[in-house]
Amino acid sequence: MALEKLFIFGLGFSAQEVAKALLRQEPLAQIAATSRQERSLADDGLDRVAMHIFDGERPGATLMPDLTEATHLLISIAPNTQGDPVLNAHIDHILAAPKLEWIGYFSTIGVYGDADGDWIDEHFATQPTSDRLQWRLEAEAQWSDLAQKRGTPLAILRLAGIYGPGRSAFDKLRAGKAHRIVKKDQVFNRIFAPDIGAITLKAAQHRLSGLYNLCDLEPAPPQDVIAHAAGLLGIEAPPAIDFETADLSPMARSFYASNRRVSSARIRAALDYKLVAPTYREGLRAILEHENNRALHD
Repeated sequence: MALEKLFIFGLGFSAQEVAKALLRQEPLAQIAATSRQERSLADDGLDRVAMHIFDGERPGATLMPDLTEATHLLISIAPNTQGDPVLNAHIDHILAAPKLEWIGYFSTIGVYGDADGDWIDEHFATQPTSDRLQWRLEAEAQWSDLAQKRGTPLAILRLAGIYGPGRSAFDKLRAGKAHRIVKKDQVFNRIFAPDIGAITLKAAQHRLSGLYNLCDLEPAPPQDVIAHAAGLLGIEAPPAIDFETADLSPMARSFYASNRRVSSARIRAALDYKLVAPTYREGLRAILEHENNRALHD
């Protein structure tokens, strides 16, 4: 199904992958998006995207014509103490958007909280462990209410830890900021950014509705990912550091408070989708190939 006009609130790392995926399929596709400040997208291959400033505090001054014409809407802005910035500024405009056929909302698997390392899916009861995650759940509910009032399909996409070119273990290793924190039996799911782009685009094209997890097939200990990346770079991995004695920020430490293995079977079945990176190994290998290809053409 053709996607006539996509509007993205928050053209960040993940949302850019959606725009790139759409432009690869439909080079003349119409895309508009917001950013907190002016930026150049030429180096990202997204110079055709019509950009608008939206600071999350007041309605975007220039975006209304593009928002009104949008057939598909993607929300990639996190809620805060004031609630969902997009809804606070533009709920009436979105409710009245005459051509809108589908809404996608990027959330996080963090809302599930702890599962003692067990496998879970979308039926697992949410138990947010921070205000930040509680705000996410409240935003999910608000978007669900809006979609119901409009009668518009809404896909809530709960993302695992995001990585891709420019944001991976390679970058941390090269910057000297990689740490192999070891906590017994701790694992994390991840999701490769190009998989986010491809899945979200397919969900939009099929006007998919419902709640879905986006994550890989092999939740893995974070220290293993760092070690594997170091091996691919041909360098020595940083030493293992015990979690209990590690010098971590409260935010970083909070990520280790929950241990779960999250399934993405539902979204893969709904869209008949095969992950580009079913594990971190394929993802890291693809990033390295991407970097090498860019180096050859620079």
